[in-house]
Amino acid sequence: MTPITCIDDLQVLAKKRVPRMFYDYADSGSWTEGTYRANETDFQKFLFRQRVAVNLENRSLRTRMIGQDVAMPVALAPTGLTGMQHADGEILAARAAEKFGVPFTLSTMSICSIEDVAAHTTQPFWFQLYVMRDRDFIERLIDRAKAARCSALMLTLDLQILGQRHKDIKNGLSAPPKPTLANILNLMTKPRWCLGMLGTPRRTFGNIVGHAKGVGDLSSLSSWTAEQFDPALSWDDVEWIKRRWGGPLIIKGIMDMEDARLAVNSGADALIVSNHGGRQLDGAPSSIAALPAIAQAVGQQIEVWMDGGVRSGQDVLRAVALGARGVLIGRPFLYGLGALGEAGVTKCLELIARELDLSMAFCGKTRIEQVNRSILLEQ
Repeated sequence: MTPITCIDDLQVLAKKRVPRMFYDYADSGSWTEGTYRANETDFQKFLFRQRVAVNLENRSLRTRMIGQDVAMPVALAPTGLTGMQHADGEILAARAAEKFGVPFTLSTMSICSIEDVAAHTTQPFWFQLYVMRDRDFIERLIDRAKAARCSALMLTLDLQILGQRHKDIKNGLSAPPKPTLANILNLMTKPRWCLGMLGTPRRTFGNIVGHAKGVGDLSSLSSWTAEQFDPALSWDDVEWIKRRWGGPLIIKGIMDMEDARLAVNSGADALIVSNHGGRQLDGAPSSIAALPAIAQAVGQQIEVWMDGGVRSGQDVLRAVALGARGVLIGRPFLYGLGALGEAGVTKCLELIARELDLSMAFCGKTRIEQVNRSILLEQ
């Protein structure tokens, strides 16, 4: 096999191996996908200052995210349907992250349950929460995350309603796939994926089926999720969740300065500048464009992180230079998972770490804590 040298190589291989509806689910945005594309391309607007004749020995990417030691300022983002990119995907990704030394975040809409991931890992992971109308279910979900020793709760605020994603609608996205002729024909071209799925019982939403009232099969799950995402979510709910959780709280989905200040006031420990990977409000700014002003405004009061469009270690370096204390990656590790399973997630992390290390060195820095806006050329 041709050597894999960048995230794009993993993406090409994942497209060959993952069924179309699940590959498209990962690799798409809402409406025109303008914000989805801008998330990637806007990184290129920030150019590096290359420095020379600097002692570059003893470099280190190690740092801390909400008090946790990490191998580099990168965490795996919560991604729904991860276990449909590859059988037992959440377990494999969590194991790869643990071995590498970066945090893994399990999505509410995961295929493997909280308990599944906890049983197959030795270090605490983070849990991402969507707020549903059924508050009893949310309370139980939080309690399950506590029982599994999750070390932080990530509350996503930008999915009260769902952005229209044309590819998901056209593909009839479901987990497991419906046995339509188009799906069957596509699955026939993905034998590796099919064999993996035949070998696991985990094929639907493990955190929900059997845990939420009235949800026992695929048809009831689809109707339940359509009804349950709560459009009435408010900052009062955030404070209630923080009290119920009692541990470190991360707020995800901040794109506005006023919302950043409200996140600080809520008592959160970190906020994530994020437009949901360009999957919600098309026409919103890219995450990297929104980051600097938010980091400057509240970065002394709360850890500011970002996600969206990160495809390389250079992107991570740019985000850190612009004020991010941490960066989350979603699609890159999904491509690795779809391409090569656990080894692909490890490869993704290795590629990003190497690119981050080398690019930091070219900018004349030896420790990630030294990185600031001075490594970028003024625009």
